[in-house]
Amino acid sequence: MTETPALDEFADEARRFLDRHADRRTAEEFVWGEGADSAGILEEKEADQERVELEAVKNWRATLFDAGFGWITGPTRYGGRQLPDEYERTYRSIEAEYDVPSQAMIGIGLGMVAPTILAHGTDEVKDSYLRALYRGEIIACQLFSEPVAGSDLAGIQTRAIRDGDEWIVTGQKVWTSGAHYSDIGEIITRTSPDKPKHKGMTMFLVDMKEPGVESRPLRQMTGGASFNEVFFDEVRIPDSHRLGDVDEGWTVALTTLMNERASIGAKGGGGSLDMDRLIETARHYGDTGDPVVRQRLADVWINNEVARLTNLRALSKIEAGELPGPEMSIAKLALTANFQRTSAVVSEVLGPRLAADTGEWGSYAWSELVNGAPGLRVAGGTDEVMRNIVGERVLGLPKEPRGEDEGRR
Repeated sequence: MTETPALDEFADEARRFLDRHADRRTAEEFVWGEGADSAGILEEKEADQERVELEAVKNWRATLFDAGFGWITGPTRYGGRQLPDEYERTYRSIEAEYDVPSQAMIGIGLGMVAPTILAHGTDEVKDSYLRALYRGEIIACQLFSEPVAGSDLAGIQTRAIRDGDEWIVTGQKVWTSGAHYSDIGEIITRTSPDKPKHKGMTMFLVDMKEPGVESRPLRQMTGGASFNEVFFDEVRIPDSHRLGDVDEGWTVALTTLMNERASIGAKGGGGSLDMDRLIETARHYGDTGDPVVRQRLADVWINNEVARLTNLRALSKIEAGELPGPEMSIAKLALTANFQRTSAVVSEVLGPRLAADTGEWGSYAWSELVNGAPGLRVAGGTDEVMRNIVGERVLGLPKEPRGEDEGRR
């Protein structure tokens, strides 16, 4: 373990590093009609733009990692500095003052897959991938959802059959973010179909460049294609790339899912919406004098602020070294509800301007958010599943009645 510097010394070190490698952010005031006319939940990128941004974030991660800021809390064995969580928080607060490449394209790998590898991977897998992930040398995706299983993760059908020291995987995954540019994927498979469905599943890391792996883009209502469906045709995975025990993939999946919901909640559990843009849209179209619209705008602001503060309480547990808990499902639900509220207000204010692109700044651009909001009800766990988790695991309510055959396939 490396020597722990004083926190103020670490902060000075971080500022010197960022001063050398990035420009300070300037305060930006929203001005109607100026800047990018985009109001989407996720930025939709063309292929050329995506390649440029991916290269930029990879270069930044390498620079960050080599300077000792790429994995501040990580074990020194894998290139981390093994410093307390408060050092990570300190660096993030300082970095927020600078203009650095967005980490969105590697967020799944660092926020979900890497913590799962650290918790459940073999030494070979940890040595092979953790440093590379945090340094930006490789990108990871999450291969959970399937067309037939829907929101029932335990209902997956992708099969993994053992063949000596390897597993042969065949099946299909869907709604996989970033699969087309990822190097590895965390995939959950069915290994014992005769067992209860929450048993009999096993998790692996798969090489996304292996023969038999095919990624196809899915065009969404927003016009973007950042999600994919991925097909596996007798893809071979070494047993050393198994995460956790055979048939115990559900336990491994929970690690990933809790980190996923923490990541989604941290980004959007409140405060992520550009309230200035929303209010100025209502003002531009003369609706801020309407008491109903004013009340709905206030409702959006209040719910975003309440969600933000609730989310900070939950995140404090994670920063204290605890695993993300079921309460992060509340942040996920809040995110969905707040974007639905926003969609409703925008639809009322804009009316037909939302449906037809006239070229007018600040109008049709909102359609990207309105069309993207329904997808949040599915991403990272459906609203129905989240409500069950909150009811059963947070509030301690009785579990849903289950049929006699429930739990078997």
